[in-house]
Amino acid sequence: MTRISTREDWLVARKALLAGEKALTRQRDALAAERRALPRVRIAKPYRFETRAGVTDLAGLFAGRSQLMVCHFMLAPGWEAGCTGCSFLADHFDAMLPHLQAHDVSLTAVSSAPLAEIEAYRARMGWAFPWASSAGSDFNRDFGVSFTEEELASGTVDYNFRATPRETAGPEMPGLSAFERAEDGSVLHSYSSYARGSEELVGTYMMLDLAPKGRNETAGMDWVRRHDEYAQGPAAACCHGG
Repeated sequence: MTRISTREDWLVARKALLAGEKALTRQRDALAAERRALPRVRIAKPYRFETRAGVTDLAGLFAGRSQLMVCHFMLAPGWEAGCTGCSFLADHFDAMLPHLQAHDVSLTAVSSAPLAEIEAYRARMGWAFPWASSAGSDFNRDFGVSFTEEELASGTVDYNFRATPRETAGPEMPGLSAFERAEDGSVLHSYSSYARGSEELVGTYMMLDLAPKGRNETAGMDWVRRHDEYAQGPAAACCHGG
């Protein structure tokens, strides 16, 4: 229930909340420093990707920059559309690109679907950010976002650094990984995050968290649709391929 107060009482409550907000900001800064200080893992496997510009390896996805962010986008072979939640996140990417690139960071999505299916969905969504196909590569499996039917049938899969039950996992799962180019040109893995780990990248959610009614959802992302589907009926399940 909405509580109505005087301006004076509101200001007291607002200043109390500000103290918590400042503490959270300092905690986020400290966590970011710990994240940057994580050890690196040298990538030895020669992953293969297909892009608009042709076939390349992981180093090629850096596009000449020293840092690379990879969105593990849930779009599997034969899916009619990408994951609703991944699409919600990806709607924010194009506006990021010039700022990230000016700061020596490349951003690309990677999906297991073939490039033709990626490009068809990209055209539907109107996106311009780089997007590579990892079809025929171990990349998705090695980074814990693609699982076989046999693995799922076992009851649990290793997702988000823990055993995840089949009921909350599927053949494709979302994630974000960060890489760095070493001085010798090799690729180093610095960070990966899964599940809600990339939520702060969803600017719409961050704005809703400031709005009077917040996210106003009864279950995670139950209101989210692909951006061309809001005029249609009820939202589909968030993370599957339509």
